[in-house]
This record gives sequence, structure tokens and C-alpha cells, in this order.
Amino acid sequence: MCPRFPEPLPLEHPIPSLKEALEKVDVLLRQTINPISLPALSAIVILNDTVLWTGNFGKRNASDPHSGPTNEYTMYRIASLSKLFPTLMLYKLWEDGKIGSLDDPLEKYVENFTIKNPLGKIGEVQIRSSSVTLRRMASQLSGLPRRLRATNLLWKGKTQSAINLLQDDVLVADPGTKCHYSNLAFSLLAHVMAERVAGVDYQRWITENILDRLGMEDTSFDLTPGMQSQLAVGVYSNGKPAPLYDLGWYRPSGQMFSTAADLAKLAMMLLGAYHRKLLEPDSLKIMLTPLFRCDKDYFANRTGTPWEVNELMGYELLRKDGDLDGYSATFSLVPRLKLGLVVLMAGSRSQKQDVVTKAYNHIVPAIERAFREAKKVLVAPPNPDHYIGFFTYSNITFYEIKVGPDGVLIMQQFGPQIEELIPEKYRTIKLNYLVERVFKVVFEKEYPCVLRVGTASVSLEAQDGQLFNFYVFNKQGLSPGFDAPGLNTYNVVRIARRPSFSS
Repeated sequence: MCPRFPEPLPLEHPIPSLKEALEKVDVLLRQTINPISLPALSAIVILNDTVLWTGNFGKRNASDPHSGPTNEYTMYRIASLSKLFPTLMLYKLWEDGKIGSLDDPLEKYVENFTIKNPLGKIGEVQIRSSSVTLRRMASQLSGLPRRLRATNLLWKGKTQSAINLLQDDVLVADPGTKCHYSNLAFSLLAHVMAERVAGVDYQRWITENILDRLGMEDTSFDLTPGMQSQLAVGVYSNGKPAPLYDLGWYRPSGQMFSTAADLAKLAMMLLGAYHRKLLEPDSLKIMLTPLFRCDKDYFANRTGTPWEVNELMGYELLRKDGDLDGYSATFSLVPRLKLGLVVLMAGSRSQKQDVVTKAYNHIVPAIERAFREAKKVLVAPPNPDHYIGFFTYSNITFYEIKVGPDGVLIMQQFGPQIEELIPEKYRTIKLNYLVERVFKVVFEKEYPCVLRVGTASVSLEAQDGQLFNFYVFNKQGLSPGFDAPGLNTYNVVRIARRPSFSS
């Protein structure tokens, strides 16, 4: 039955099936706690602009008998979730016109950037290194190595030194052709944007333009004494406390600390639902769109900026996972459902099960059911009289438009062909008023995606959500007809009365 994906609608809580699903998530995450290898965990579920549920388990410091329990303000190292922030910086600088294109080559901002690309040949012709673009750097498609040669993640060098090291290095893949995880790509992107485009320190730019703007007061690159008291102590699998390494030049790829509450604000912003705005809707749409299908040996089906993308129950699940000594974290979104889940852990994530996917297996069906059962609130036109009457398309399909008790327009299809193909209960639709003379087709209840009668078929799914653009009113104040451009249907014209049909 359709719609395959229910439309996110305002929900009236409590919803028993959703409450039951979240209780199962609570049990799932509670059972993952291990006093030695995973002593602390905080999680939060976001739906549009609402926190649906928070779960906090264990103690901030397993080795301290006086340590308090975790809560949504407990701080964790978020490791590679830090890569969200260079990506946000890229999109913001692009929106502000300081970066010409997301697909600008890196060498536009780094004059002496060169790196060998032996895999980028067409015949004997060498492709220039300009194919290392900003967007590819933010989506694991740049071909840059995982890190700079002769360095580790604690390297304290400068950006120019990194560029110099790359001059005799080699790309591990032709850019844009293969998913390859690179901390180097994100750190280089962040420092180049900060130093060569914004003209400020990277951490300062992120703090002033993202963290402060979104009210993420407990997210930082370094821990103040107050934050230190909120920190969940990270541990190795044997329970030994993990040191808080300073990642130096690689800080943009994994240095940051945050809380479930702060990351919920970030999730709401990315879902276009937060009251504090950072990016325009079109930019968010681009950022949440997967870019490339990865090879089977990569840990995600597809990649995006900066997402690892997999399919879950027919939906695109966008994730950013992070793992660094003593800590594990996941930030995830299901954009079509306006749904998000953040899980922060002090300790090592389970290798036996993916608790994030398991949690979604409980949540997604409950959210779908809630949306399908929610009452749709439709908008009536300012004056329905302009649209009431009979219409036809090429004297084949006929329509009657009436007004319902709530002022919303009701359209009923009729005619010999319609009556032969479409059962009566699916011939009536409603028209939701959007803007001047434009309506959206709405089926109020579930319907068969495709109706088949003999060799003929009619796609109701193709009709659902289509726009009807009515013509300018005539001297009598009536619209002479309408177009349905999404159905490639034009010149549906008004007729004087209901036609009669001979058998």
C-alpha cells in the first residue's frame, strides 16, 4: 500500500506504540552497559524540533564510587563526529560567497598544492590534481591518504608543512572514483578554509559561527575545569582509563567534546527544524544528499558530506561514527522521517551488535505508524467558489470539484474510463491549498500504489502529492481550468455541467 513513505505530520502525544518502541530502545541500550568496557552511555532521539526520549546509563567515572550518574549534559569525546564541523564550515562559506563552488579545486585556495595521481590517467594523459575538490575532501572521495606520511594523529605541524609533505606523496585513488577514509582530507580542508579563506583560526571560526550560533554551550575542542567535572571518563576494553590525547594539526578530524543535548540541537538544525538557523534549506538538502556508491569493501554503501550512508527499511540512514581511545559515538539522521538518534559512549562500542541500527528497527516502524494514523490538517482556499464545478481532460477524464464542510476542496473523478479502472473509494481526493491558485493532491487514507485491470494500470502513487495550478479567474470569477505539470497533463478545462454518458 501507499504512500510508501508517510509524510511527517505534527503528532499528538502520548502515542502508545511509540512509547513502547522507545521503552525497547531503553532496554537495548541499558543492556549494552558493561561496568568494565562500557561504563557510561548517553543517547537522545529527536523528531523534527522535539526531543522524544533521552537515555542515560552508567556512571561518569566507573572507578570512582562517588561518581554521579550520566545525563544529557554529560560530556564525551565525540572523535570523528568532529568532521561534521569542517563540513558545516564549507557549506556556510559557500553560502556566504567566500567559496565560489563546493566543487572548487583545492589548488584554487592553495597555490602550490600538488600531489601525484598515477591512477588518474586517460591513456597517456595525466589528469591534473585539481580533481581534489573541496566537496570530495568532505565526503571521503578525494583520494588523499588517511594521514600525512611520516606523521601520526598527534602531529603538531603547520598547514604549509602539510602541503609541502604532500608534494611528493601519492593519491590512493583517482578523486571521485572510490570511497577512502581520510583524516588528512578533513584536517587539510578545515585549516585551508580557516587560514586561506576566512582568515581566522579554525577553532575560533567554529566556536563563533556554529557553536555560539546554535547555543551549543557544552561543545568544545578543549575542556575547561567546569567541563572536566561533566566528562564521562573514557576507558579501554580492559577498563583502564584512556588518556585524552591532543590531536594537534588533526584536531578538526577528531578532537572535539560534546553532549547529547548539544548534538540534539545540531540534529534539529540539519533537519531544518531548529529555531536558530545556520544554513538555508537548499544547502541543507544538498548536504543531506548522498554523493557516491562505494565499493563493497568500504564500511558504508554510499558516502556524503560527511556521511556514511546505508539503507534502513527503505530509508536513507545518514551516519557519522567516531571511535577514539576510550570513546565511541554515533550521530545519525533519517531525513525523510525528520528523525535523529545520537549515541555517546565512554568505552568501546559492541562488536557483536550495531545498537544504532537495532534502535532504529524499533523506532522507525512506530514513527511510520504514528504518521500514517495522524490527522492531516488541510488548508482551504480563501474563496472556494472560484474552483467549484466540472472539468475535463480531452473529454476522456472528468472531474467534479466541491467544497467540504471545512472549506477544503474535494475532487471526484468520474467517467466511463475512470469507473472501469478505479474503484469508487479511490476516485475522491482532496486539494490542499498552498499558494495563489496552486493546490496539492492529498489522499487521506492508504491506497494501492498501482491499480491493475486486465492489461491496463493506473498509478495512484504518481497522483499523490502532485500540484494543480489553476488558471486566472475569468470575468465571472471562475477558474477556466488547471494544469498538472508533474503528470504532464495540461489544459484540463471547465465545462458547463455534468456530462451524461451513453452506455
